[in-house]
Amino acid sequence: MQLCMYPQEFLPTYHSIKEGTVLNKADQVEYNNKPDSLFFNDGIRRIDFILVYEDEDKKEFEKRHVFQRRKKRREYFEASLMKMGLELEAMPSVLNDNLMYVKVHVPWDVQCTYAEVLHIKVPIDVNTTPFRPSMWRFFNCVTKYFRPNEELITEETDFFTAPFEKDCLDRFRIEKRDNFFTPSMKSRMVYYILCRAPYEIRGNMKKFGITKLLGGGVYKAAYPLHDCRFNVKSTEESCPNERFLLYKEWAHPKNFYKMQPLDLIRKYYGEKIGIYFAWLGFYTFMLALAAVVGLGCFIYGYQMQESSTWSKEVCDPEIGGKIVMCPQCDLCNYWMLNSTCDTSKKLIIFDNFGTLVFAVFMSIWVTVFLEFWKRYQAELEYEWDTVEFLEQEEPPRPEYEAKCIYETTNPVTGVKENVPFTTCGRCFRVSIGIGTVLFWIVLILASIVAIIVYRLAVFLSLSVRLKDAGDLKNLEPIKEYVTPQMATSVTAGLISFVVIMILNTLYERVAIWITDFELPRTRTDYENSLTLKMFLFQFVNYYSSCFYIAFVKGKIVGYPGKPVYLLGKYRNEECDPGGCLIELTTQLAIIMGGKAIWNNIQEVLLPWAKNLIFRYCTRSTSQKAEPPRWEQDFQLQPFSQLGLFYEYLEMVIQFGFVTLFVASFPLAPVLALINNLFEIRVDAWKITTQFRRIVPEKAQDIGAWQPILQGIAILAVATNAMIIAFTSDMIPRLVYYWSFSLYEGHTDHSMKGYINSSLSFFNTSAFSDATMNAQVERLSNITICRYRDFRFPPGHPREYEYNMYYWHVVAAKMAFIIVVEHIVYLTKFILAHVIPDVPYTIKERIKREKYLTQVILHESKLKLVTKHLKPFVEDMSRQMEAEKENEEEVSEF
Repeated sequence: MQLCMYPQEFLPTYHSIKEGTVLNKADQVEYNNKPDSLFFNDGIRRIDFILVYEDEDKKEFEKRHVFQRRKKRREYFEASLMKMGLELEAMPSVLNDNLMYVKVHVPWDVQCTYAEVLHIKVPIDVNTTPFRPSMWRFFNCVTKYFRPNEELITEETDFFTAPFEKDCLDRFRIEKRDNFFTPSMKSRMVYYILCRAPYEIRGNMKKFGITKLLGGGVYKAAYPLHDCRFNVKSTEESCPNERFLLYKEWAHPKNFYKMQPLDLIRKYYGEKIGIYFAWLGFYTFMLALAAVVGLGCFIYGYQMQESSTWSKEVCDPEIGGKIVMCPQCDLCNYWMLNSTCDTSKKLIIFDNFGTLVFAVFMSIWVTVFLEFWKRYQAELEYEWDTVEFLEQEEPPRPEYEAKCIYETTNPVTGVKENVPFTTCGRCFRVSIGIGTVLFWIVLILASIVAIIVYRLAVFLSLSVRLKDAGDLKNLEPIKEYVTPQMATSVTAGLISFVVIMILNTLYERVAIWITDFELPRTRTDYENSLTLKMFLFQFVNYYSSCFYIAFVKGKIVGYPGKPVYLLGKYRNEECDPGGCLIELTTQLAIIMGGKAIWNNIQEVLLPWAKNLIFRYCTRSTSQKAEPPRWEQDFQLQPFSQLGLFYEYLEMVIQFGFVTLFVASFPLAPVLALINNLFEIRVDAWKITTQFRRIVPEKAQDIGAWQPILQGIAILAVATNAMIIAFTSDMIPRLVYYWSFSLYEGHTDHSMKGYINSSLSFFNTSAFSDATMNAQVERLSNITICRYRDFRFPPGHPREYEYNMYYWHVVAAKMAFIIVVEHIVYLTKFILAHVIPDVPYTIKERIKREKYLTQVILHESKLKLVTKHLKPFVEDMSRQMEAEKENEEEVSEF
């Protein structure tokens, strides 16, 4: 099996190590008592990577054959690394006699080779072109108080850069070879080699890659080194102490109000980590405006709750206290309308005119956020040299290369290449993936149906327990705040959250298995495929209960004499007389709050506890010296390759809550802002203090998350318009205010009489056998009860059919959705075209740099040609002078 897609000189030299050959081994040295050293024992070669394994010769005799097989694989692997040019040095552990640490160094020649393979951009000259400040730099007078200490974290010199070429060293700005490639660049090179070095050959089958060795227990860990301890400066003079600076000016909780040192983050952890924190910081910054407006909307609603006319009517003993409501379940009793007085006041906080304004504002805010993020992202692409980062530069995954057994022709280049499957095989793998995802989505919907059944059963039980049917005066809840609706909503919300977290844990493993089975070519393809699967599942998992409350509950209930049943047994839920909006708000608050608490427990307490337990279990009572830098890092937690994926997923799900259902919960941006201010520092603290150093990766943008955010933004317009139209009670109130209030005898537009107008009449003698129960029969003196709907009263020729008010309300709802959606979508379209994705100044600088880079490269090539031609020119000039002298001598003669 042969690796594909790269020239042979860049591939592992399989055939240079034949079976039976005595393998080269890493030199073994003793600890030199320099805990802060980042070098081999010679003090010259810098450590670029660390491999950790258990010494097989010190294992139990009964399992010796298993460990000897691991030892052979490890020795072959390390011999392959040395054949590929890496230098190794082994050292026994100071803390654990069974552990061995292999220090890996990449020499200059190997650096040059793989810098060209990985298309690493390096400086060619200082960039002296003037730079027009972006819109964000105009706020320097304000932001200077929130920036990190500029004396500690200095601004880096800006260079013109170009992809490295080994044969053209003279054109690059190489002041000192040891520092020309940064430690993060060297770590990328070493990891690239580790992922492709062979460890076993059996006939025609070749196995390679550090990933499989880690999974098989051959090595316990593989990681690049942190440059120092996070809270103490290194004693080594050559150490830049970047980890210490990141902790002091970024990860420490006291810096929660400071801006992030993105350039240093990118330099230390790579562009992929840098772009995540840049996006998270920008999202949090934009949330501040939404949070201010949302908080203002909440305060406006809070002040309105005591002055609302229809809320007063609900609480008025002469109005709401005399309205007998029909039972809401088959075993329920009559109830008084004023029993929902407190609920109606709480509803006013979220269901008012300010909510409509805020929903429209958020629909525009999300567009502004995405458009300005594109501009900011373009600035980062320019500053971080990822403008021309193409997918072709990303190497295939080792797992993909290992399966390349089918030969095909590249449709672009026309060159023969190997692929891991045929067209039919690819279709089969994709079909399996789609089918599995759909199965799990159906499983989520089944869990939602189960929760709905629970809601119906609990509401029925609580309605019986919390009511006393002996007297009309006692038709009140036992406790003021424990109504059947509220108790059912809260418990169902908690159960829904638990089910969500359980399904997330199970599906996560399935999604990873499916994506591994599909075998994507590059790391980006892998993450994009996993992103799509996980988001589709999470979207249904997190939002389905909210969609049910917003758009299903209380919409298909019939009327008291002819209710609608679920599964032929459970009577469908009804909303509170004010609507289901307060229940939707409760559900959102439970899920958002529970998710934030659970994520912080996972991100803070678990890594800290694991590190504490690991240090306790591996402590040495006979320790005489401070452990070296690589042993200190080994005691930290490994950073999962999908760790950043889960961070993005968490924030995108939150973004959905903030935008999709914001019409029901104006405080969502406030909660998200508070959570994100902690999230930034928690993530920073976590990767700086609790995790081993991450292998740097290149990235141009946030990947597949960008179109997902755009899709959520488009959907948010429709969901918020439909929540206001169908979930809240705003449209019926507006219809009454502008139209039907005049028919109620009022001389001008008023909300007086709205409650009476919004409740239909029902003759209790028309109860069916299924809805008639013992409690209802005992109250035979009640002949009329009310229910929430717009239907003709009993005795009317069209009794219990929808009346004119209903059709006016339906027409107003549809008109509202169409008008609001068109206005908002038109505004979004205009903003998207008015705000360019790439700032004009960045376009100018990119063009300018391309031109100057070409000039510099041309001049360097010209100098190189001149240098090569100089001896030839000198020989020609000498020959011409000699011929001229000969001619002069001949002429004199």
